Amino acid sequence: MSARGMRGRTPWLRPSALTGALILLVVLIGAVVAPVLFPAGPWPAVGVPYTPPFGSLAQPFGTDTLGRDVAAGLFYGARVSLTIAIVATVAALSIGVLVGATAGYVPGWCDDVLMRVTEIFQTIPNFIFVIVLVVIFQPSIVAIISAIAIVSWPPIARLVRAEFMSLRNREFVLSCKLVGVPPLKIIFTEILPNCLSPVIVTSSIMVATAVLLEAGLSFLGLGDPNVISWGTMVAIGRPALRTAPYLSIFPGIAIFLTVVAINLVGEALNEALDPRRNRG
Repeated sequence: MSARGMRGRTPWLRPSALTGALILLVVLIGAVVAPVLFPAGPWPAVGVPYTPPFGSLAQPFGTDTLGRDVAAGLFYGARVSLTIAIVATVAALSIGVLVGATAGYVPGWCDDVLMRVTEIFQTIPNFIFVIVLVVIFQPSIVAIISAIAIVSWPPIARLVRAEFMSLRNREFVLSCKLVGVPPLKIIFTEILPNCLSPVIVTSSIMVATAVLLEAGLSFLGLGDPNVISWGTMVAIGRPALRTAPYLSIFPGIAIFLTVVAINLVGEALNEALDPRRNRG
């Protein structure tokens, strides 16, 4: 087998995919062990304000304006940012798959109505729509998750609809109809499993987008005031950007690396699930 063929068959062994997976693993481990490493949480003051980073093992990333440990904020921020991103993506997938499957399987007026509703949601800029929804529902984790899910489902709906339209007249679907298999069973056991690959790939992009949306909301002061996230940390460090730039740099790097890692893993996932890889 040629070197090109080997590269095509092992997307997960590429340096970019391994790097992305390693970064994600580190972030996930940090989110899980945060309560163990910092049992008091990210809010208590643990030292002198504006302690510079890398000067003490007790506070390796320094302290913020109130003497709170920046490292604790990074670890707990990972928990909040990833939880919101993953839950919002799952909610958006549920809505998008339901709408897209219904529109793709039931042609006619049902398809037209659902697609017109989807187009209405897609005409509104996502970030502005998220801000409006969070302001209406009051900033909280539930409101942020709901707002991100509401603006994220239309692309999934259109993708699932296209897949269902290409599969609903295939022989295995028509044979199920002939023997009297209920429509819901056909949708969820016959058609949907055959269109999961593009949905899974798209969901990885949605997680990265959700991380950025949550960070943007928190930076603007629309995050949950009871928890700390990376966007909140960037906002806290903004007034001291000249005197203590590390307060914004560290959470900014965390956001950047996480989003890049998710995209790298999503790219490898896309290639691994691409049916054209094994052609020829």
